[in-house]
Amino acid sequence: MPHHLYIVDVFAEQPYSGNPLAVVVGAENLSSETMLRIAAEMNFSETTFVTPKPEADGGYPVRVFTPAREIAFTGHPILGTAWVVRHHVAPEPYPEIRLNLAVGQVPVVFEASVEGREAAWFVAPPMTLEAVVPREPVAAALGILPGDFVTEAPIQVISAGTSAMIVPLCSLDALQRSRLDLDRFEPLAAQGLPPLLYLFCQQPRDQQNNLAARFFFEAHGVREDPATGNGAAFLGAYLLRHRLLPDAEISLRIEQGYEVRRPSLVMLQAGMESGVPQVRVGGCVVPTLQGVLM
Repeated sequence: MPHHLYIVDVFAEQPYSGNPLAVVVGAENLSSETMLRIAAEMNFSETTFVTPKPEADGGYPVRVFTPAREIAFTGHPILGTAWVVRHHVAPEPYPEIRLNLAVGQVPVVFEASVEGREAAWFVAPPMTLEAVVPREPVAAALGILPGDFVTEAPIQVISAGTSAMIVPLCSLDALQRSRLDLDRFEPLAAQGLPPLLYLFCQQPRDQQNNLAARFFFEAHGVREDPATGNGAAFLGAYLLRHRLLPDAEISLRIEQGYEVRRPSLVMLQAGMESGVPQVRVGGCVVPTLQGVLM
C-alpha cells in the first residue's frame, strides 16, 4: 500500500507561516529506523507517522520523530496530525479526533475561532514542574545578561514525556538578542538539563497578542522552532504555578516565529479545576502539499 504524505502549516494564519509538519499515513509497516530516515529527509522540527485504523479506545496510533530522535510529546504535531486524520483518514470530519501517543491518549477538538477559521485544540497531558535553574549559566548559554530575566518567577524545567526549560525574559529586546550556544550550555547539560529552551516576554510586536516567544532546541546543532505547542502547554502550567499574570483563568495569544520568518500564533487557555491544572493549546492548520512516498 502507498504511504500518503501531507504537509501542513500549524499555528498558521496563512500558507507558509506557522510550523510546518510532515504527516505520513500508513505507518504500521514501517520500522523505527525507516521512520527516522524519513524524518531526516523531511528535515522539519517533527514528522509524524499515523496508523489509519483506530485502536479499540478510538485513538489513532501516532509516533513522532525529529530529524534526530523519536519523542513522546510535542504540540504542533498533535494538531497537524489530528487535522490530517479528520480531513483525510477518518470516515467523516468528526469534531473530536483522538490520538494515541507515547504519553497516552490526547484528544483534539475542532472549533470555530474568533476570526471564523477552524481552530484545533488539544488538552495537555499531566505536567511536572521540576528543577529551578540559576540565571547566570542560562544567560551565558543564551548570550544575554542575568538582568534580562524576570525576577518575579524562576527559570524552571517542565516535563510531560519530554522536558523543556521555561525562561521568562523582561523585554522583547532580550528575546530578540537570545541565541543558544551548545558549548556554553554544556555545564547545564552535564547536570541533566534539557537543551530545549522556551523563552517568553510580555512585550509582543502585535498589540492584539499577549506574549512573544522563541524556542531553541538541539537536533544536529541548534534549531529554532517557528511555533511550539508543547512549550505553550508547559508555559500554561508554569504561569498557573507562579502567578506572573493577575487572572486565575488564563487566555493568551502567543506570537512566535518572527526571527525565522514564519510568523505564528499559538492560543493558550489554562486554569484550575478541582485543584488540578487544566491546559489547552490551540491554533489553525493550513494544508500546503500532499503526495505519496516513493
